[in-house]
Amino acid sequence: MKKLFIIVTLIAVSFSAQAWDKVGHSTVVEIAKRHLTEKTKKNIAKYIPYDIEKDASWMDYNRGKKSPYRFTNSWHSYYYDSNLRHDPNVPHKVKNGDTMRALDLATYNLEVYKELSDSAVIFNIRALLHFVGDMHCPSHCKYIDGRDDAKPRVYLKGQYMGSFHGFYDCMVRHIYGKGVKPAELAAKLDTYSKGKIKKTCKGDHYDWAQDCMNRTHLIHKWNPNDGTPDLLDDTIERSKDMVDTQLRHAGYRLAHLLNKYFGK
Repeated sequence: MKKLFIIVTLIAVSFSAQAWDKVGHSTVVEIAKRHLTEKTKKNIAKYIPYDIEKDASWMDYNRGKKSPYRFTNSWHSYYYDSNLRHDPNVPHKVKNGDTMRALDLATYNLEVYKELSDSAVIFNIRALLHFVGDMHCPSHCKYIDGRDDAKPRVYLKGQYMGSFHGFYDCMVRHIYGKGVKPAELAAKLDTYSKGKIKKTCKGDHYDWAQDCMNRTHLIHKWNPNDGTPDLLDDTIERSKDMVDTQLRHAGYRLAHLLNKYFGK
């Protein structure tokens, strides 16, 4: 008998911007692909017989009100408090779940993926591909008292940049340009030694989230929620090293999980 596909039916909240946008999510998967074992690739191909990068943003495109997966809408972000600790008790996250709940479900299911239906395996792979990326995105790792969509108008050097959230969602393109190619950026960012990758992947997704909270909190130190719409002129330059690290770590950790479940 197939193991019950663990999913909680949730009520959707409003659609928000894509973390990292498509190029960022694709870059995370491209980094991960560079570190998958041949056995992992072969086992994943039984369920997704095409380039897994194509599903990097699948969860974003299947979260709207008319989608059967609309219950996942709230899973694309999570909150932390002033002590830099994950806070799952934000009202709509308690009700609908957050990124950490999404990864709880995906890792639980993929641990025993051979007992699942094919469709359940595919869904959970897509969830892993996407939500590991979301977890590392500075605007989806949300500081409770920071800037967010509640104060949508922000400006950089006098130019309207949309919301603070959306500004960071598009940060990869702000840094590298609109024409950046995910595979090329992945090759550029994939610089860690095997030992450093192993250290980066130590622990579980809660340990990784803590690492993300500690690092991405910088964006709120640079541009605190002080009521002004103007960002520091060098916000993009300040963000580059942090964004590079977040993309890199997301890719390595995604590969680690895929190899853990499908490399046996």
